[in-house]
Amino acid sequence: MSKSLVVLSGSPRKDGNTVRLTEAFIEGAKAADKNIALFRVAGLQIGGCRGCGHCFKHQGVCVQKDDMPPILDALRKADALVLASPVYFFGVTAQLKLAIDRFYALLELGMSVNRAALLLTCGNSSESAAESSVSMFRQICAYQRWEEAGVIVAPGLHNLGEIGGRPELEQARRLGESI
Repeated sequence: MSKSLVVLSGSPRKDGNTVRLTEAFIEGAKAADKNIALFRVAGLQIGGCRGCGHCFKHQGVCVQKDDMPPILDALRKADALVLASPVYFFGVTAQLKLAIDRFYALLELGMSVNRAALLLTCGNSSESAAESSVSMFRQICAYQRWEEAGVIVAPGLHNLGEIGGRPELEQARRLGESI
C-alpha cells in the first residue's frame, strides 16, 4: 500500500466532474492517512518537452523555467501517481499530457513511484471513448514498471455536477483508500 501520492488533475474546469471524481479519490486517500500532493496542471504554466536532453546532463533539471519543478520533485519521492482527466477528443487533456511528457526529465534519475491509477470522465455514453487514454496509461505503467492500481471511467457526463450520485464516486473513494 502506498503512503505518498502525487495526483495530477488535468481538468480546466474548476468545478467539473473530473474535479469531483478526484476529490472523492482524495477523500478516500486521506481517510487512509496518505500524504497527497495535488497539482491542478490546467492552472499551471507548463511548457512542452523540447527533447533537448538538458535534463539528462543536469540531474533532471529542465532548461525551461515554468511550474513543473515542484511536480518533478514530488514524483521523485512519491510511492504512487494518480492521473485524472476528462476525455477531450479521445485523449487526456493537453494540459495533463504536457505534464506527462515532462516526466522525461526523470528517466535518467528514476522515480520512486511504483503504482499508478487513472481517473477519467467523458461526455460520450460509452467507455470506449476513453480507450486511447487508458491505453496510453497502461503503456506508461508497463514502460515504467508501475503496478496498475486501478482505472475508473465515468462516461456520459456533459454538464457540471452530473457525476453527483454516480457509483464512480464511491469507486474512487475506495481506490483512494486502497492504493
